[in-house]
Amino acid sequence: MTIGPAPVGPDTRVVVIGLGYVGLPLAVALAKQFDTIGLDIDAGRIAELVDDHRDRTGEIDADTLAASTLRLVARPEDCPPADVYVVTVPTPVDADNVPDLRLVRAASRMVGGMIAAERNPIVVFESTVYPGVTEDICGLLIAEVSGLVRGHDFFLGYSPERINPGDREHTVDRITKVVAGENAAVTERLCALYGAVTSGGCFPAASIAVAEAAKVIENAQRDINIAFMNEIARIFARLDISVWDVLAAAGTKWNFLKFQPGLVGGHCIGVDPYYLSHRARELGHEPAVILAGRAINDSMAEWVADELMAGFAPGRRVLVLGLTFKEDVPDLRNSKVADVIARLHALGHLVDVHDPRADAGEAMHEYGLTLCADPFVAPVESSARYDAVLLAVPHAEYRALSPETLTGLVADNGIFGDLKAVVPPSHVPARIRRWGL
Repeated sequence: MTIGPAPVGPDTRVVVIGLGYVGLPLAVALAKQFDTIGLDIDAGRIAELVDDHRDRTGEIDADTLAASTLRLVARPEDCPPADVYVVTVPTPVDADNVPDLRLVRAASRMVGGMIAAERNPIVVFESTVYPGVTEDICGLLIAEVSGLVRGHDFFLGYSPERINPGDREHTVDRITKVVAGENAAVTERLCALYGAVTSGGCFPAASIAVAEAAKVIENAQRDINIAFMNEIARIFARLDISVWDVLAAAGTKWNFLKFQPGLVGGHCIGVDPYYLSHRARELGHEPAVILAGRAINDSMAEWVADELMAGFAPGRRVLVLGLTFKEDVPDLRNSKVADVIARLHALGHLVDVHDPRADAGEAMHEYGLTLCADPFVAPVESSARYDAVLLAVPHAEYRALSPETLTGLVADNGIFGDLKAVVPPSHVPARIRRWGL
């Protein structure tokens, strides 16, 4: 008799490991259909979710959390044996941009201590990895810790996460899920599991390695296209042409891809290409295009700071509006605005930073930055205005302000930097200059 994973049904028990931007929305969605436990070793995170129904990532609102049947725990031993384990822990890069697999390795060992052979569980990974990690690293660790045999006692799968922080349209219950198992039966079970929670359907990939590869090229493709936008923005700056005007004209062509320039941070686009380039180099291939795109995007922060303050002597007062890696989210991971600020400090300027979405403690912990009080709560005296104001991350709170309020923070003969072209040039008063891409 062929031994395989149990069919997916109403009695299927799921454990989701890691409750960040990816894991929590997935766990809440799965709990609508299955007996689901969410595990995160950050006890403070679990306390916030259980006691206050507060999701610090802002992805799940309090009412949804309160109504969910999802069980939340901080210790592996509090999870009963399950049929499916979904690993959604972060996979960052280190200071040298080398893939850091410590968390996914630790999660694999944790799962190895949790699984029970009699349930023939599936362990499916959603964390971004390069092709081969799920089977060659994670599977071996699970087998080593558990003493069980992969393909007999437990089974592997991969389904790349596609969460876009702050995006309320492409949520986990609406997107197409790519799924792959180590054999056809596992793939079928995973299609049944994910198909029960998303209206976008499932795409069965040819193999686990194919699904892993699909994940890394999705974001590498975006990174390369954004790099091209950043390069042309820098070229057109020398011609005194607005890249936004150029893109508006070029965008009328039916097959023009509407990417935008800007700072590329966060935990996906600015990280995933390094996973692919790392594996390429291991195989003896130098990934020239991928790394060229990374070099352009990683140098953008320094270029922005230099261009903004060109012509200013050191010692100017600068206000940076927005610190998170993108608008309308509280996520500070890999924020390139922090690199802009570091460059401004290196140029000798005095920098204040404001962000209505960022956590002050996290800003200090991650970057050593103190967030200032809201600069818009009272009229600004002319003596308190800044020599330069950079609207770096256009959160909704900033977009709701009038151009007069935003530019009113700039001293006479100062400069207003508008990275995402929020304020029309015609609304910038003649007493100051405007800088933008």
